[in-house]
Amino acid sequence: MGMAASQARFLGLTARKTNLEYEGQQINQQRTALSNQSANYYNDLLGMSVPVPPSVDNYTKTVYSFEDGALTNTITSMIANPNGNYTVSYLRQWVDDFSAVSAATSVITRNGATYSIGATDLRIMSDAGTKPNDTVIKNDPYLSTLEDDQLDGLMKEEQAYIQLLNDKYNGGQDADWYVRYVQDTTTGEWTPYFYKQQDVTNAQYSDTNGASLSNIPCYTIGSEQKQEEVKAVPDCKVEKDSTGRYISISIPDANGQLITYALTTSTTTDQAAYDDAMNQYEYEKYQYDQAIDEINAKIEIVQAEDKNLELRLKQLDTEQDAISTEMDAVSKVIEKNVESTFKTFG
Repeated sequence: MGMAASQARFLGLTARKTNLEYEGQQINQQRTALSNQSANYYNDLLGMSVPVPPSVDNYTKTVYSFEDGALTNTITSMIANPNGNYTVSYLRQWVDDFSAVSAATSVITRNGATYSIGATDLRIMSDAGTKPNDTVIKNDPYLSTLEDDQLDGLMKEEQAYIQLLNDKYNGGQDADWYVRYVQDTTTGEWTPYFYKQQDVTNAQYSDTNGASLSNIPCYTIGSEQKQEEVKAVPDCKVEKDSTGRYISISIPDANGQLITYALTTSTTTDQAAYDDAMNQYEYEKYQYDQAIDEINAKIEIVQAEDKNLELRLKQLDTEQDAISTEMDAVSKVIEKNVESTFKTFG
């Protein structure tokens, strides 16, 4: 190889090596940027709050109750006063066995101005306690079994029924009501069933058989759970056991005399609130898992890009080593050419 050719080859190798070093610097910068990006993703992971499932204990409370005859009383508030007494509020619950309640709906048949269920005609109850006429009494399977004094009692009873029904199902406003009595074949007892006149007359009826096209609401007399809240009863006294749990309460009666009741302790859980909290936790957990998956996917992409850059950097390093070796060889050739040229004359 001549001097000029060796010099040209050396310069070419030098330029190529410089390009490789520049490309390697660019790759290192890209890997540094990927490293910063990956660090940001990990910081995002560290900054995320892990959802915590709700504890049922947070929705469970201790409930104190006491019995007063047929009444069950549950304490809702107990405020200590400076004099050592308490102001107590409680919820009083009982079963009313003679309350207006909903019954199974009925299909009613219309025949002119008469309405019936099966073979029994419905009868308008009189809020004035007026007796039905003899024809109505004779055709009614229940009224026909009653004596005059029993009829008088029934009319007064129906006046009470009307008031009861209007208070509960008509907002306290006056309304007319139909009634029919059904006999229990086992006990022989007659049970009244009531229908609001407005519901009956406003219903749609078949032109073919006169039957109502929809079931009509029906009511009767039955048992119903009732409650009322007694608020802020003053000057109550309570007794605790050695663990600090309340075991008895003394409440003043209308004359101010304290009546002592044993307290029953139980726990109750607000299941609806707990279920809402659990649903919220499941939603937050879904969002958390989704965010984790998204960040992990981005990290995997960054790692794959960094791996490719690392492989390329190794290729450049191998190529640079080869060029360095060739440059050493060319440099030696140049050195020999120089030496042989300048030693020509001795």
